[in-house]
Amino acid sequence: MDAFPNEPNDTEMPIDAPERRRLPVLLRRAWYGLNQAFRRRIARMGLTPDQFTVIRTLLEAEPDGLTQKALADAMSSDPNTIASLLERMEANGLVQRRPHEKDRRANRVDLLAVAREKYEAIRDEAIELQGQVLEQLPEGDREKFLEQLEIVAQACRDVSNPQR
Repeated sequence: MDAFPNEPNDTEMPIDAPERRRLPVLLRRAWYGLNQAFRRRIARMGLTPDQFTVIRTLLEAEPDGLTQKALADAMSSDPNTIASLLERMEANGLVQRRPHEKDRRANRVDLLAVAREKYEAIRDEAIELQGQVLEQLPEGDREKFLEQLEIVAQACRDVSNPQR
């Protein structure tokens, strides 16, 4: 028997029924809310959430830096968006691009000292925000939620790139 007898049974409703939760809307709402909250918190540092993510991704990468393509893949972004983002970051003295040592068509991206300093100054804000969001879940469910979200993210990536 249903815990809530007046609520529609999910198995009897069409997947696109207005009463059902919808993955695209929920993912977008979560991303947008998190992005806006982080944007407000770090605005004083002159960085955007995407720039912070570039810096973090490069810090976590190999010491030789990443190519623009590898950076786009790591951030689940398209190459044109990353190129534009890096252009602005380069103009602001956060990164430098240098030709790849083996592939003349590729550039490697290196962080400059000021980017590392800004990352360190903002890192605690990112950790605190993630904690505030995840504390809405029972403590024992948080890591499982992130694991499941990772599975969903990979499934989304797989269906968007069927040739992979």
